[in-house]
Amino acid sequence: MDWTRQLDGYCERLAPGIWAEPLNAVTNLAFLGAALLMWRRGVGLGPARLLCGWVFAIGVGSFLFHTFATPWAALADVVPIFAFVVTYIVLVNRDLFGMPTLWSSVLTAVALPAAALIIPVIQWVPILHVSAGYMPVLFLIVVYAGIFARQGRGDVAWGFAIGAGILFVSLWARSLDMPLCEVLPTGSHLLWHCLNGLMLGWMIEVYIRAMRAKKAAQRSSGALWS
Repeated sequence: MDWTRQLDGYCERLAPGIWAEPLNAVTNLAFLGAALLMWRRGVGLGPARLLCGWVFAIGVGSFLFHTFATPWAALADVVPIFAFVVTYIVLVNRDLFGMPTLWSSVLTAVALPAAALIIPVIQWVPILHVSAGYMPVLFLIVVYAGIFARQGRGDVAWGFAIGAGILFVSLWARSLDMPLCEVLPTGSHLLWHCLNGLMLGWMIEVYIRAMRAKKAAQRSSGALWS
């Protein structure tokens, strides 16, 4: 495999070159901004800051991909995304559902391949088929929102539901990049970056709020029995 060959999969890229996709490159600031903002919000929460680190890496990796546009840069783009998803699910299972770390990891290892079963179905859907690889993430967020709702944890459920809504819109922005190319020369992929930065930051915020509520409840319970 030639790791340095040029890739061209976006409307904005008309020729080889580092700055052939200026908007797609610059809008990765959305990820960096979200990471830095949530880093400040995550004081005292190491796992939240780990998630922020992955979001920062997503911004760097995506910037590399939309500038160098090579297979190695594509790998730098997708690895942090996968790492964020895995880390987030493990943390939710462990910290919000109270599972041991081992079982949280096992459930994550089972849930991701199970959710990926929807990919062949989405590949038959017009327009959205180009984003089929991201649909398992949307599916899992919706599932978790439903579980939290059934547990009566409305704040967390709504947080996940809002995250799912933002991701759904951003997936359309990603999928419409080439179909809109004739009427929108810049494409719509830049909106995918902006909305995804918002979504990832929001999902970290949901985790932070849930963890602070959990710690507050534990302190209240401890004070009650002291």
